[in-house]
Amino acid sequence: MTSRFLSTTGDPARGTVRGVWFRMLRAPLVLLARLVVGLRIVGIDNVPSDTGLLVVSNHLHNADPVLMAIAFPRPLHFMAKEELFRFFPLGWILSRFGNFPIARGKSDRQAIRHAINALHHDVAVGMFPEGTRSKKMALSSAHAGAGLVAIQGNHPILPIAITGSERLPFNGKRPPHLMPEPGHKGVLIRIGSPFSLPETGATGKRLTAVEATDMIMLAIAEMLPDAYRGDYRPLEESSSASGMSSDSARSAASTN
Repeated sequence: MTSRFLSTTGDPARGTVRGVWFRMLRAPLVLLARLVVGLRIVGIDNVPSDTGLLVVSNHLHNADPVLMAIAFPRPLHFMAKEELFRFFPLGWILSRFGNFPIARGKSDRQAIRHAINALHHDVAVGMFPEGTRSKKMALSSAHAGAGLVAIQGNHPILPIAITGSERLPFNGKRPPHLMPEPGHKGVLIRIGSPFSLPETGATGKRLTAVEATDMIMLAIAEMLPDAYRGDYRPLEESSSASGMSSDSARSAASTN
């Protein structure tokens, strides 16, 4: 049962790799990732070191969680599909690094509560709001789970933009518009600035999980090249392109 990997009250970081052991493991892995996949990390100074943090990113390859965990300067506890936790020793290894299962395709309240509890224990929680890697290699419509965790967790949100991982092996057919440019290699992980959500949405009412998720996805989109933005566009770009107001642009982005 994957429920043994979830905690809605206790400290979810207890028994996981952190502190000096985390730093000792991360250093050689960063070097290895730079040599093997050309990993580059930008904005690492934007990561707060002493607070719960909801880390959100686009998702292009199954290797993204590993690359993000290596790039991130503090332990990053990811939501991962529950199927991975059913096999020993994989489930045990994932849990030792703080990862926890979520049932995809349905509302997994226990996983959501675990994520919120982790934020309250000053853990950095990693989520891919799209739920799975994008087969079109650009942003796809996201689920409201990330917005729900953000609202109820009430901690800073840190957007991350990944480019280049879609060109790694074992990732299926690559769209022509994302094929590498001459001389361009490697994976770039760009870490944005942390931000907080407003209490109210565009209508002046209490912010909903859907609205919160849209804001999160737009923050990620702002850091991505245009070809990767897919169903989301920054408000300024959407407004200037169609003459819409900011509220109209956000509404359009949320329904694409």
